[in-house]
Amino acid sequence: MSYCIGVTGGIGSGKSSAARLFAERGAAVVDTDEIARELTAPGGAGMAAIARAFGPSVIAADGSLDRAAMRELVFSDSTRRQQLEAILHPLIGAEARQRVRAATAPYVLLLVPLLLETGRYGDIVQRVLVIDCAESTQIQRTVSRSQLSEESVRAIMAAQLPREKRREQADDVINNDGDLEQLRGQVVALHQRYLELADSRRD
Repeated sequence: MSYCIGVTGGIGSGKSSAARLFAERGAAVVDTDEIARELTAPGGAGMAAIARAFGPSVIAADGSLDRAAMRELVFSDSTRRQQLEAILHPLIGAEARQRVRAATAPYVLLLVPLLLETGRYGDIVQRVLVIDCAESTQIQRTVSRSQLSEESVRAIMAAQLPREKRREQADDVINNDGDLEQLRGQVVALHQRYLELADSRRD
């Protein structure tokens, strides 16, 4: 199995942007959000159980998950959120592990928004990379790219670990308050480090 780095960070921190830069240099990327979208697409492996548990109000016309309706439901009701997680997390975990084990790149990045909160991938993650930025930057980015209000973004952030706690648990931190070139410079340095770590693990 390839050397596996778990990548996490608060909403709007830039995990996907960083992952794209690593992928350009040959890293494999497994994104649990992407897997979740596949599972909740029309005909996705999670949709039958979601429909049974939550009813038609969270199902879009095309048979996919109505993400806005579900978000509103689970953020106001922790029991319903746990119910959704009980359906999706085992499916996401199984698929993510399969993709990590199948990766042939020198190392693989496993993107998990709540990696540190759940501790769910400790069996395959050898190192933790946190993508970090100021909370004001998180809010600005998320509001500008999505249809979420600032209040909704703050509610999501409140359900995640505080910045300082994430940084404390990180093996590596990328500071992503700057522009793309600043991000790229940090990625290039870490990419070299990860190649060396992957090589030493094979020796």
